[in-house]
Amino acid sequence: MAKVGGLGDVVGALPKYQNKLGAIAKVVLPAYRTKFFNENEWVEDYEGKIWLHLSEVKFKILKEKTNKLGFDLYVVDIWNMLDTPNPYGYENDADRFIAFQKAVITWVNGWEHQPDVIHCHDHHSGLIPFMMYYTKNFNKLKNIPTVFTIHNAMYQGWMGWDKKNFLPDYDINKNGMLEWGGSINSMAAAIKCSWKFTTVSPGHLDELFVNANGLEALISSERQKAEGILNGIDTEVWDPEHDPLLEYRLKEEKMKKWKRKNKETLCDTFGLDPELPLFSFIGRLVSEKGGDLLASSLNQSLSKHHGKFSAMILGSGTNEIESGIADLKNHWKKNFNCYIGYQEQLAHQIYASSDFILMPSRTEPCGLNQMYALRYGTIPIVRNIGGLKDTVVDFGNEGGFGITFDQSEEWDIVNSLERALQLFHDKDRFNEIRKKIMTFDHSWDTSAQQYLNLYQSLK
Repeated sequence: MAKVGGLGDVVGALPKYQNKLGAIAKVVLPAYRTKFFNENEWVEDYEGKIWLHLSEVKFKILKEKTNKLGFDLYVVDIWNMLDTPNPYGYENDADRFIAFQKAVITWVNGWEHQPDVIHCHDHHSGLIPFMMYYTKNFNKLKNIPTVFTIHNAMYQGWMGWDKKNFLPDYDINKNGMLEWGGSINSMAAAIKCSWKFTTVSPGHLDELFVNANGLEALISSERQKAEGILNGIDTEVWDPEHDPLLEYRLKEEKMKKWKRKNKETLCDTFGLDPELPLFSFIGRLVSEKGGDLLASSLNQSLSKHHGKFSAMILGSGTNEIESGIADLKNHWKKNFNCYIGYQEQLAHQIYASSDFILMPSRTEPCGLNQMYALRYGTIPIVRNIGGLKDTVVDFGNEGGFGITFDQSEEWDIVNSLERALQLFHDKDRFNEIRKKIMTFDHSWDTSAQQYLNLYQSLK
């Protein structure tokens, strides 16, 4: 329905796996005018109205008719507010997400049967626990447990105190539950008000105690409510044996031949040499993901090794980083190519074709790309941080299978590429590792059960 990053992957898969385990999980999000919204059939489930300060706003709850995603999907439709092509990035985002949240709890407040738990994700839904527990019109909801998941603590939903007039009527003595750093902070409010809050990996929870963009003291003070649960991947979507987005599938070929044929196809499309080791990067071209280090690191390494490997990048980001990548393409025409933007089919093809995937992230709450790569026999090269640290063990250590490094610096990336090239040319060990990593289980089954256990503990 809508996907910007890992949050979309999680909310698109976790409910499906929870339902398989016997829960009834429903998803609610704004009715963004995406391709999915426009191409699918919706039925009206509810119609209501809310007040945003002095303005009455009408809303509708629409339900996707076929249940095609494996769970009940509802969207909140508000004309000229939530009917945007993109999830966020608009001047009135604060108004938009307050309206979304008020509409959701207005709707839920009218249910005959209350939900057992309401699970909110990131700051865009972070005010819901406050509205449920501290506003006068929703007393019916005050005994429902809430769980809040932090996907990215760098963005917290800050807004000025003038927006308090947009919230449901509440006792101003409760302003402290909304406030952090002198403003209304949606994420801080969720951490204070929710019964439990989670991060998307245990490693990232540890990091937030010391680096959470100003929320460190709050997270530390609420430590008893915190739990780190590692994300999973949807192994039905990411399945090398049945992947409809690949020309060649693993069930039809042995592993080495399967990787080779997919690699030849990709290299033919992008003018690369399939005989050379292939490194890839898939993701946002921003400093948070180490995107600013890619062009210079690859250039140094290609120069050092006289073009003895190839690289492929899929992603988009800042103009400066994209420009550096374009320069690299011009300089290394036979060794480097890129696709600026995102294409789901190409992402699957790159995972199936590459020998290594590079993730030089400065911050990575969980990371899913390394799990997709492992499933497709592509060895991850990752910075030792967050969820990457939880999921990748360096091949130099006992039981290791990936390549890890500690610094977000060009020299450490170049050194890691050097180690990868050495591993690539040690064919026996290289193929042994590729076979091994494809057997790992990073499905949502385990994580979905952990969330259900967490919900049960709140009864």
